[in-house]
Amino acid sequence: MSYPELHMLIAGEKVLAGTRRTHTVINPATGEALGALPLAEAADLDRALAAAQRGFRLWREAPSGQRAAVLAGAARLLRERQEEIARNATLEEGKTLTEARIEVGMNIGLFEFYAGECQRFYGRQLVRPPGMRSTVVCEPVGPVAAFAPWNFPIGNPGRKLAAPIAAGCSVILKAAEEAPASALGVLQCLLDAGLPPEVGQAVFGVPDEVSRHLLGSKIIRKLSFTGSTVVGKHLMKLAAEDCKRTTMELGGHGPVLVFDDVDVEQVLEVMVASKFRNAGQVCIAPTRFIVQEGVYERFLAGFTERAAAWRVGDGLEEGVQMGPMANPRRPEAMERLIGGALRAGARLHTGAKRLGTRGFFYAPTVLSEVPLDAPIMNEEPFGPVALVNAFRSEEAMIEEANRLPYGLAAFAWTRDAARQKRLARAIESGMFCLNTVVLGGPDAPFGGVKWSGHGSENGPEGIMACMVVKAVHEG
Repeated sequence: MSYPELHMLIAGEKVLAGTRRTHTVINPATGEALGALPLAEAADLDRALAAAQRGFRLWREAPSGQRAAVLAGAARLLRERQEEIARNATLEEGKTLTEARIEVGMNIGLFEFYAGECQRFYGRQLVRPPGMRSTVVCEPVGPVAAFAPWNFPIGNPGRKLAAPIAAGCSVILKAAEEAPASALGVLQCLLDAGLPPEVGQAVFGVPDEVSRHLLGSKIIRKLSFTGSTVVGKHLMKLAAEDCKRTTMELGGHGPVLVFDDVDVEQVLEVMVASKFRNAGQVCIAPTRFIVQEGVYERFLAGFTERAAAWRVGDGLEEGVQMGPMANPRRPEAMERLIGGALRAGARLHTGAKRLGTRGFFYAPTVLSEVPLDAPIMNEEPFGPVALVNAFRSEEAMIEEANRLPYGLAAFAWTRDAARQKRLARAIESGMFCLNTVVLGGPDAPFGGVKWSGHGSENGPEGIMACMVVKAVHEG
């Protein structure tokens, strides 16, 4: 199975490189080139905008059953093409093939859920005096510009496409240039299931050029972005010029509170795998382990033992638990942040080194006694590093969990039922897990607070983020 020829999708046309600028897609396990991706020029973006405008006028009038049929049909095609799409994701992004297959499954579940939600757009009628009627209705917001990052090259494009399509919007998707084939595979399933070509399009390009061009157009009425807080703030400023609706899923720095009443082995079994999933390149990754003193030494020793034994290699190889980092920038960031922590006085227990001479592999790393003012304790590391510090009281642990301006995902482990209720109220995050790491699902809103963004994807909330509410009063 070979890597596919890369293209853009504009108004149903596969736009090849031709004389356009290109981006070389690299296999992060080998450092070798996979293909050349065409980058959009201004004329390409103008064509996509004009098509999205036509597509919105068409799709907003489509019956709910037609939208549902497209999403359900795409889910069936994703099942049939799972191996091809998953393999492309592993080649492009580096994650294990098992993780990539799970990611296809996430999209299948989301598309099937939204196929059902298409039948559940409810307004309401207000109580008014005789002779007057007032209703509240929901309408699609308009063409959406959707920007997806590389870390979940299948799941992120799926989220960006599914909700607007269910709501009756058209979408211009700009997925990551590092992992284009995965996104194109998802969109192609929708098109092959009957989505009109003007409704779903994919462009690639120099990120700032594309974002300024699309967000500078009056045609686009909503921005949906997943990525870093720095870039998100920049895009929000661009969107504010035209008062465009925004859904922003930004960075995180996930705290994990581990209390001394837990089964340490059970917590380690779950949290180590969650930490090193996708080489730690996960916005909801557990990162700051805030451990009560009574179990601190056992937790630290167990985490270190497991991390040191974690099998790292090419994600296509059987038995590999963690693949390479996705691009050369990530090992460089690890060296900067981990090096800074060690110079500040943190203790190294395992890792903190590159692996091999090919690709972008980095060893699972465990640090303890990390000073709170070290950059790694304040910037999202987005890599395979666990930061383990000891705390005495529940109050101090909550204070540390809430210390940063991020608030995406947070985790806590305790058997104390009263403490569980206190934590659920006290922790500042858009998503909170008690005694589990399972926080997603097609029916569950996904999003953060503070610098981690606003708005939600998935669930009914994801569709409502693509709708506007209108009150109609009749005399």
